[in-house]
Amino acid sequence: MVSFQSIRTLSLVGLTGALALTTFFNRESIASTISFRDSPKAVLDQAWQIVDQTYVDRSFNHVDWQQVRQQLLSKNYTSRDAAYAALKGALKQLNDPYTRFLTPTEFQALNSEDINGELTGVGLQLETDQKTKAIKVVKVLNNSPALKAGVRPGDTLLAIDGHRTQGMAIEQATKLIRGQANTQVKFLLGRAKRAPFSLAITRQQIQLPVVTAALRQQNNQRIGYIRLDEFSGHAAEQMQQAITNLDRQHVDRFVLDLRGNPGGLLDQETAIARMWLNQGTIVRIVDRDGAAEEVQANRTALTNRPLAILVDGGSASASEILTGALKDNQRAVVVGTQTFGKALVQSVNPLPDGSGINVTIAHYFTPSGLDINHRGITPNVVIPLTQQQKQELSSHPDELGTSRDSQYERALSALTTQ
Repeated sequence: MVSFQSIRTLSLVGLTGALALTTFFNRESIASTISFRDSPKAVLDQAWQIVDQTYVDRSFNHVDWQQVRQQLLSKNYTSRDAAYAALKGALKQLNDPYTRFLTPTEFQALNSEDINGELTGVGLQLETDQKTKAIKVVKVLNNSPALKAGVRPGDTLLAIDGHRTQGMAIEQATKLIRGQANTQVKFLLGRAKRAPFSLAITRQQIQLPVVTAALRQQNNQRIGYIRLDEFSGHAAEQMQQAITNLDRQHVDRFVLDLRGNPGGLLDQETAIARMWLNQGTIVRIVDRDGAAEEVQANRTALTNRPLAILVDGGSASASEILTGALKDNQRAVVVGTQTFGKALVQSVNPLPDGSGINVTIAHYFTPSGLDINHRGITPNVVIPLTQQQKQELSSHPDELGTSRDSQYERALSALTTQ
């Protein structure tokens, strides 16, 4: 998903005016207006208006959008869930998987993790031991409460707040660990050569790492390998730190790995593109009225070292904007397989009851004018992976960007040729 940084909010058109005009004349109308404002229909109407005023296709997929509003508001809903279901059904008529309704729970999760790149917890990544079915700590995030409390990778979670974890699903364990910031969660931990011990850890807001960086030495070359998982709220900040740290180590070349990156925030993509590209167009965005905006580099590149980008069918949206910008401006050689093909921009809109709606509001084109929607970007060097190679890298992510990664090896070869 690509989203504008600003959150769009639209008020309920006409409600305030209608109430003011009827204050002294029509008690039944006042009651009706207040009842509507407090009912699920108010949320449906605001969601409908947001789509009506911003959706990229003015024909609404050849659907009578005014009639859709009448249908939504003519029904009596016994619950908010029933109203939500009706709205989801209405949005399906647009035949756009990216314009979708989000329940309050989904919207809160989207804002905290997908958009902001943050969560409230203690900073543990967990997995289930396939033999013992115990929940084990795979990774402890840097600067997290768990790291400061002394939790280590390999520790076993025996209990969380008194709940025994043997056979417990990871999702359930995660739900127990997360909670309000500045509240405590109590663990019973197991560690090799030590008796089980207890730790009480205070939950905090944690920045999720989306950038992995490493210095690779190969054939007398110093390679700066950077992997970006998604364009969340802290992606640009983490990318800047990665490029700066590797540049200080005098790398000769960079490899930017965007494989499997589904996209994210447009402002984060723009900031990252400007770290690699000193001048030129980054992307051209066109709204439903045909108005176009070109986003430009601004001479703030952090490095001019040769760059290769790794992509695949999971590289989508903001990943494709970044890839298209660097490829079209001949700043990078692109290696891998065809990208996903999503050239649409969404806005994220909150609704009064805590729910939200994502709406497709624009179409984007690469600097050369290419429309990649449903097509994707073709790499300069196409090199597919076999199913066995894919499974191997999926099972051993630590092998990404190493000699066991054939696409990475081909990227190094392409950089040498370049």
